[in-house]
Amino acid sequence: MQKLFSFVTLFALVLFLAACGNDSESASEEGEAKEITVAASPAPHAEILEKAAEILAEEDITLNVEIVNDYVTPNRLLADEEVDANFFQHTPYLDGEIESHGYDLTSIGNVHIEPMAVYSNDYDSLEDIPDGSTILVSNNPAEEGRFLSFFVDAGLIEIEDGIEIQDATFDDITENPHDFNFDNNTAPELLVSMYENNEAPAVIINANFAIDADLNPVDDSIVVEDGNSPYANLIAVRSGDEERPELQRLIEVLQSDEIKTFIEENYNGTIIPAE
Repeated sequence: MQKLFSFVTLFALVLFLAACGNDSESASEEGEAKEITVAASPAPHAEILEKAAEILAEEDITLNVEIVNDYVTPNRLLADEEVDANFFQHTPYLDGEIESHGYDLTSIGNVHIEPMAVYSNDYDSLEDIPDGSTILVSNNPAEEGRFLSFFVDAGLIEIEDGIEIQDATFDDITENPHDFNFDNNTAPELLVSMYENNEAPAVIINANFAIDADLNPVDDSIVVEDGNSPYANLIAVRSGDEERPELQRLIEVLQSDEIKTFIEENYNGTIIPAE
């Protein structure tokens, strides 16, 4: 009987210690610091993320920012599981990348709009650009309608009826009385230097590259997009990671009033918080 009692007592003690161990492990896991890495364009994406990192650090979430200054690498890094998310693109571009490369990626939310603008060293408006001029644009096919929208809105070209401007391509131009040539053979990160070298009468530049080169889309361009642009920049993650707590917290912070105020105070209207 005494042996049985001793065995029961020992067994109970083992269960108790195991339970304590599990509780300690769970507590350790709950209190464990989290770490995420986001691939991002230098400006304004990385700058906004650095501000978000300060907020997340208070919650024991470490946000690492991997700066990538092109439009090809970030989605590959994400698909290859080298980063946890990326921040550089809008929905039409992401959709195009998924279709072209078969990436299994998705958006978890919009953060801001970067108003694209047309720059010229010689002319003050689109209407002043001479007939037959070349307009330099990036080689991003997802933004062809975006480039064309400046000229459609100015009444300088027409596109096929029934085509939404964000879906338009250069092939949809039906009227081009000024014989503009839209040259889309240049990577977007090279357009600033081409503008500075005056290599064309007009150059259309994405705001992130303009800002990184100390160009102000509002003050230095001849025309700039307004706040109604549908091209909001987003946080992309791998499909299946949408509900990861750290990533959910990241997008909550990036859409918070604190980050919206940071954007408004630091970019003077050249970057606009997404609705």
